[in-house]
Formats: sequence, C-alpha cells, structure tokens
Amino acid sequence: MNTIVKMLITLTIVGVISGGLLSQISNWAEPKIEMNRKLETERAIFLVQPEAKSYLKIEEADFELYQVFKDENKSESIGYALPFEGNGFQGKIRLMVGVNVDLQQLVGLEVLEQVETPGLGTKVTEKPFTNQFIGLTANPIVNWTKAEANKDKSEIQTITGATISSKAIVVIINDGLSKLRSTVENGEAK
Repeated sequence: MNTIVKMLITLTIVGVISGGLLSQISNWAEPKIEMNRKLETERAIFLVQPEAKSYLKIEEADFELYQVFKDENKSESIGYALPFEGNGFQGKIRLMVGVNVDLQQLVGLEVLEQVETPGLGTKVTEKPFTNQFIGLTANPIVNWTKAEANKDKSEIQTITGATISSKAIVVIINDGLSKLRSTVENGEAK
C-alpha cells in the first residue's frame, strides 16, 4: 500500500508540473502563432491579388474580409481577398481567394492551411491545381469535373486520387463567395 501511495503522489506531481509547463509554453507561443498567421494572411492577400498595392480590412463583415486597392491611397478598389475555411478530407482547409470588384471572376487562390493526405490531398496547394482558379468565372458558382475542365463553364479539374480534397476547395470557395455577395448586397462591404 505504501508503494501505491508513493506512485500516486509521484504521478500527481509529474502531472501538475507537466500541465503547468504546457500552459506556460502555450501562453508563450500563442502570440507568436497569431503574429505568423497574420503575416501569412497579409502575404496571401498580395498573392491572390497580384495588382494590389494596399488593402483594408472590412470590419462590418461578420467574417474576415479584405478590400484590395490598386494604389497606396486606397482610392481605386480592384476587388476583395477572402480568407475562408471549411472541411476537407482529413480536416479543416483554410484558403485565401482573390475576387474581382464585381464578384464575377476569381483572381487567384492560395491554400493557407490544410492537413490533407501527404502526396495526394496536399496537391491542392500546388500550382497546377491552384492556377486553374486564376481568371475563372465564378458566376453563379464554381464547378468541378473529373474530366478536362471547361473554363467557359466555370469548371476546374479535380486531382486524381484527391477528388474529395479538390471538391472541398470548390465548396469552400462557393460558400465564401455566397457570404461575400450577401455582405456586399447588404452594404456591409464598400
């Protein structure tokens, strides 16, 4: 019995010390993670809107949204940068979509975070896939096909072996565009 009590006390002490250390590490790392996420978002804004020189976060929207401008004075809007997330095959996918000012055409796509299957689902982050979205008409929605895509029909071609991840990207984009259009129509975005 004496051995059991010693083991319980030892395990309790180890557990309390480990929990305290993990808490401290989390408190130390959280601001750094948030700063890096903000820098990644800023970098992605200029990747999905290559003509942009400045941007403004739209606070009125109930989701994260940026209006991008052609000049530093923020006088000529060229569209929006929309970070949005949804479910993929393995977990959440967070991406940034560039949309022109009339919300009819995609300007670019950058996958910010994903936990898809290495070698298959992760191909959604690579240029052959993401380049399909550049200049793609998104009215009324973006579609997908397993066959060769027809840009006139607002289609992208899914990745063989990663169809679920490819479809998830399209669903995330369509959901984000729907929210963006609703926000613009309600006058919450200029």
